[in-house]
Amino acid sequence: LFERFLNPERVSMPDIDMDFCINGRDRVIEYVTKKYGQDRVSQIITFGRMQAKGVIRDVGRALHMPYSEVDRIAKLVPTDLGMTLKKAEAQEPEFARLRQGNALERELLEVAHSLEGLNRHASVHAAGVVVTDQPLVDYLPLYKGAKESDVIVTQYDMGFVEELGLIKFDFLGLKTLTVIDNALKIINRSIADEAQRFDISTIPLDDKKTYKLLASGAAVGVFQLESSGMQDLLVRLKPGCFEDIIALVALYRPGPIESGMIDDFIACKHGRQKVEYLLPELESILKETYGVIVYQEQVMQVAQKLAGYSLGQADILRKAMGKKKADVMASQRESFLNGARENSIDPDKAEAIFDLMAQFAEYGFNKSHSTAYGYLAYQTAYLKAHYPVEFMAGLLMEDMNNTDKVIKNIAECRSMGIKVLPPDINVSELSFTVVDDNVRFGLAAVKNVGVKAAAEIIRVREIEGRYASLFDLCCRIDLSRVNRRVLESLVKAGAFDEENVARSRLFAAIDTAMESGQSASRDRVCGQQSLFAFAGDEPTFDEACYPEDVLTWDDKEELVFERDVLGFYLSSHPLQRHVDELQRCTTANTAELVNCGNSSSARIGGLLNSVRSKRTRSGKLMAFAVLEDLYGSVEVTLFEETYLKAKDYIVDDEPLILEGRVEINDDQTKAKMIVSEVFGLDEALSTVIEKVEINLSYEQAAPARLALLQDVLERHKGTIPAFINLRMPECRIVMALENFPLQPSADLVHDVNNLYNSGRLVEFVASEKIIEPKPENGRRYPQQKGKNQ
Repeated sequence: LFERFLNPERVSMPDIDMDFCINGRDRVIEYVTKKYGQDRVSQIITFGRMQAKGVIRDVGRALHMPYSEVDRIAKLVPTDLGMTLKKAEAQEPEFARLRQGNALERELLEVAHSLEGLNRHASVHAAGVVVTDQPLVDYLPLYKGAKESDVIVTQYDMGFVEELGLIKFDFLGLKTLTVIDNALKIINRSIADEAQRFDISTIPLDDKKTYKLLASGAAVGVFQLESSGMQDLLVRLKPGCFEDIIALVALYRPGPIESGMIDDFIACKHGRQKVEYLLPELESILKETYGVIVYQEQVMQVAQKLAGYSLGQADILRKAMGKKKADVMASQRESFLNGARENSIDPDKAEAIFDLMAQFAEYGFNKSHSTAYGYLAYQTAYLKAHYPVEFMAGLLMEDMNNTDKVIKNIAECRSMGIKVLPPDINVSELSFTVVDDNVRFGLAAVKNVGVKAAAEIIRVREIEGRYASLFDLCCRIDLSRVNRRVLESLVKAGAFDEENVARSRLFAAIDTAMESGQSASRDRVCGQQSLFAFAGDEPTFDEACYPEDVLTWDDKEELVFERDVLGFYLSSHPLQRHVDELQRCTTANTAELVNCGNSSSARIGGLLNSVRSKRTRSGKLMAFAVLEDLYGSVEVTLFEETYLKAKDYIVDDEPLILEGRVEINDDQTKAKMIVSEVFGLDEALSTVIEKVEINLSYEQAAPARLALLQDVLERHKGTIPAFINLRMPECRIVMALENFPLQPSADLVHDVNNLYNSGRLVEFVASEKIIEPKPENGRRYPQQKGKNQ
């Protein structure tokens, strides 16, 4: 409804939000400034306020309280939206007891209460821009920060700018638009004819492949729909039309979730619940949302149809319901009921409908906003369904500087059957590209390389052709742009692997190669050529130039170096062989931990690195570390008992299982864990796994093979019952290996698979058991659901 945006009865100016590609936002502001005049366009100031948790930290710092004590008190404040110190005291008894605490705690709370809500600092609003018809100084004062780079902004914040009646625009940089732009450039890169190029604006809104992808929940990378909660909702709802996507974007918020609106919406869509309308007149308005009031515009339409409101008056009603002002609501209720009476609507039903509207208006969402974002969600889903490789490459390009997101996106690529290949000096571009239906890592994305060095390597390659070797590259490029550190990083990343020379030997030859390159550069400057060149027999640098007496890096060393320069493991991962075991012993992976809820208990598994140990004031050891798995990483805190147990696994770089309390940050975007228990993977498996099953065909059960299998199983004896499932031509036989209880491990899986040169022969069947903590602890773990491979 246009009247939701602008109408004659509206007093305040409308909100105008405009999203642009991140790379184009500054150009838009520059354009607006030039068009309307520098003296009539300004960005808007914003003030950081002292809010509940923050004011405690600020006051604690001013009172010189120990950080650990202030941090403990701040974490007692719940993370709910709109939380205040007064609300925190009502909700959290331990926080309220601080009022009777020691003198310093009482002073902290007293000062914090008096400062809460005050402005803390000034900065530039992330999006707001004001445009005026006369010079800005005729309307309001301006402000410039102390730094030379600071822009001029209004001294009034957004609220006061609106009260002055000035028009405000929100120019937002939206990453998704940049991802779409990246993908389109890759798709159209090799299409010379502009008429044949793919145009995202022409895609149909009823594409079956797109809705199939969404209904499966495979929405990683899809705008607005990629959180784990939204993916679950997609599977439940199974959207089949664009209107379903619009509704999804509007419904996936705390209010609708807690009120049960989503459950009603899904049940009605799938026919499990009858769609009912209090009045037949409501059907045309609520039919697309299965009888549920989802949008603010629907509230306005109901008021117009039943009570004869103009859409401008209906917008005033919609605002009043959203703000819950008692006096305004009473006036509006009377107007609505009078209007309904004039339209011969049953008074009882009219009152019930008004109450229903008031209830849903609290959660109602702007449909135009939801439609715009739903369209972007559909576009990204369409690209993922029809151009999966190009889309994932575009996503990786935009998330290149966010290691956790890159890890998550690479994991998604693997699940889609897309290979993410390491950088290659003869193939890679600056950023991620698509090569033979795989994604190729960019040279500039390698740590210590940078855009200038990568651009020099690509420039020479495009002019003179492929590089034959590390030596060839050093002889042809400008070594003032590509230094030793760049070459070391490229070797560690595998960018020279095409030479088929061990990375350790390539690394050892860098100095010699650079000396050869510098010599070649001097010769070029002097106009000299070697005697061999005149004879047409210039020697080439082949493997003979690389030192022989160099120890080859083992797989583990190569992966560590690779992670150092890429930020993560790419060609493989030390945890890859433990995937199934980790799934059975954990309740969440690192990417899912943020959805577990603050103060909840969870179990995660992976490798510990970036460990920083320290002594507490009482002299006890503690450590801060990062646990990494195949999906990302998370910060963890270990106290003395858990740290000492974890140390052996850290030294040996072995996977381990951590159990503990989850802590979510204030904006619900990042999780940490306070560790209470540590288990080795084999220790955890021994408790979680109920039985081991080995699946063999009739041919694989030949006596000679079974004898070899017996030798393998002898090496993995343990306490877990084992069985052989023998697939016969006409039936299936289960044989209990009474004399061979086994110890579940990745090595057992590996050894059996190697024996038969086949995968997926061993299954670890998890029970409903939980990992038991130490007896004296007395705590129990969240139940581990049964998982079969």
